[in-house]
Amino acid sequence: MEFTRTLGRSGIQVSALGFGCWAIGGEWQDRDGQPLGWGKVDDEESVRAIRRALDLGVTFFDTADVYGTGHSELVLGRALGSRRDDVVVATKWGNLFDPGTRTLTGSDDSPEHLRRALTASLRRLGTDHVDLYQLHIADADPGRAARLRDACEELVAEGLVRAYAWSTDDPARAAVFAEGPHCAAVQHALNVLDDAPEMLQLCEEADLASVNRSPLAMGLLTGRHRSGRPLEAGDIRSRPPAWLRGFGDGRGADPEWLARVDALRDVLTSGGRTLAQGALAWLWGRSPRTVPIPGFRSVAQAEENAGALAKGPLTAQQMAEVEHILQRERQGSGAA
Repeated sequence: MEFTRTLGRSGIQVSALGFGCWAIGGEWQDRDGQPLGWGKVDDEESVRAIRRALDLGVTFFDTADVYGTGHSELVLGRALGSRRDDVVVATKWGNLFDPGTRTLTGSDDSPEHLRRALTASLRRLGTDHVDLYQLHIADADPGRAARLRDACEELVAEGLVRAYAWSTDDPARAAVFAEGPHCAAVQHALNVLDDAPEMLQLCEEADLASVNRSPLAMGLLTGRHRSGRPLEAGDIRSRPPAWLRGFGDGRGADPEWLARVDALRDVLTSGGRTLAQGALAWLWGRSPRTVPIPGFRSVAQAEENAGALAKGPLTAQQMAEVEHILQRERQGSGAA
């Protein structure tokens, strides 16, 4: 049986698992040289991974114009090719960038830039519409964002966009977009280590899908990171910005976060799941509205992530066990 979700009030059906295309954009940076990608990529492997995901039932792909300063959209469009109409494509706008130097140069929250950015994304993706178009400025002014919401409604009326969303971790900002008839989702951080109850409540009240970025905690929930193991220079986790939790000073994963992952390992790997599959299963158990979008850079990662679909969500008992473990840990660390 297919395991699907609906993108809020839009009625758009997607696989319960999406694939996040940040990592396949390759290396890029801000004006200060801070890495914003996940290191080097092999475009041919990325294309194979996307096509393998399609074969395994994944029908939702999330990217952004700024990922790899346009490169992620180009790779995704190429990989989908004639299968474009079989999938739901989400991308984002709001950032300014220079593809020549692969540098983020600023942001623009004007309706004029919205239309320019959409035109460019459609060209890179090789399509005539975007299924879910998302504002990528997490802290944009709510008043200006209301103008963007109205501009998105115009794009829906023109057939260029089917639905729209805001990528933000602020429920009050997400609620501004939720007032629009064709707002279908909010993209926000959520994983077993970092819950977001207020955002999930908004999704329930406003009939929105919860598209989950960082579902594997930037890789901590894959079990492949260890404290003290350095990351390659082009990886954002090698010089983590303030918002990136779990990688401390960049010298590998934070031991405290790894201890939490280890405490959860047995329950998350129940039922023959890998650790990553268990983390995705927790998200599905957390709410019927969640659509996690783990990243990938290889066919092997695509197969592991897609393999979670067949195993479905954690049981209510397993979900309660996770809460018990995390509460005990928080109490213990507080006492220390």
